[in-house]
Amino acid sequence: FFLGGSETIEFPIKFTAQSAGCYHCQIVLKSSSDIRVYEVECVVNAEQADAQLEFLTPAYQTVTQEIPISNVSGEDWKFEAYLEGQCFHGPSVISVPVGQTVPYPLVFKPVAEC
Repeated sequence: FFLGGSETIEFPIKFTAQSAGCYHCQIVLKSSSDIRVYEVECVVNAEQADAQLEFLTPAYQTVTQEIPISNVSGEDWKFEAYLEGQCFHGPSVISVPVGQTVPYPLVFKPVAEC
């Protein structure tokens, strides 16, 4: 914040989240001649984990793997899925309400031996 002129001071904030989500707070700074209110929003993402799926199925037979998507945040989620690779299919959009786990059905439909 400004002390007058162009002087500034640092105002370090330490934030430790208990889980992924969106956190809101207000910082109110008061002096004898000024009041300032700062709105702060911190978005915390869960650590990303590498994952690998292996599909084993007889030739030309379909296999479905349900991938659980858990929403531990405070807001509903809506995802758009973009699948790359031949023979993979799944919904293009999936919604996960707050506090719920919704399976994403990833389908492997081979059209030839591979």
